[in-house]
Amino acid sequence: MTVHFIGAGPGAPDLITVRGLALIRRCPVVLYAGSLVPREVVAEAAADARVIDTSPMALEAIVEEMRQAHAAGHDVARVHSGDPSLYGAVAEQMRRLDAFGIPYDVTPGVPAFAAAAAALKRELTLPGIAQTVVLTRTAVRSSPMPEGEDLARFAPGDATLAIHLSAANLEKVVADLMPHRGADCPVVVAVRVGWPDARMISGTLGDIAEKVSAAGVRRTALILVGRALGDTDFEESRLYDAGHTRAFKPEG
Repeated sequence: MTVHFIGAGPGAPDLITVRGLALIRRCPVVLYAGSLVPREVVAEAAADARVIDTSPMALEAIVEEMRQAHAAGHDVARVHSGDPSLYGAVAEQMRRLDAFGIPYDVTPGVPAFAAAAAALKRELTLPGIAQTVVLTRTAVRSSPMPEGEDLARFAPGDATLAIHLSAANLEKVVADLMPHRGADCPVVVAVRVGWPDARMISGTLGDIAEKVSAAGVRRTALILVGRALGDTDFEESRLYDAGHTRAFKPEG
């Protein structure tokens, strides 16, 4: 018996990995966070599978479902939004499974920042503009940020910022970044990426708060900040340059 932690991707049922879908299809128990994972993602579970929306459940109740499945010898598909490595509250479940001696593995998923970039048809790393992407969040009602990881720490420079779980904290995000990035720095607030009602609200640090407020967005949004979102005048990569020396060349 194994608990399979599965990244469901950003919401669209066809963005789950082949491996993740195969696990959902064959596991007798499917646990999914319905507030973040659409029911359509687990719709291909077996007709006789035990499928539970865990969004109203506390951690201990969720782990108890896993314990009962373990006792019965039933594999579990534990489906989370995005990729389990980012803000998935997966580590505490794993810690409890370790204590109970219950085996588990992890199947990655498409993270929200990648899905947002795809929807925008943008590369987040452009030569000469930005070659670093910072994945972070701010503290609202969730656990506080560790010392040295506040947003102002990442504000200097031109790295593209992917700020999670912070739509309700947008005014503070703008206040922290504006002195370093300037009012004209491009911003995109990606709302419910991958869902049928997804929206992309584009602006700058100078006007994004007003635009997002007018749209009534308060949650389930990712904030992308950086010059790579707006610049089209950038140095082209040398990867495909005709004069670039490649380590692997076709023979003959």
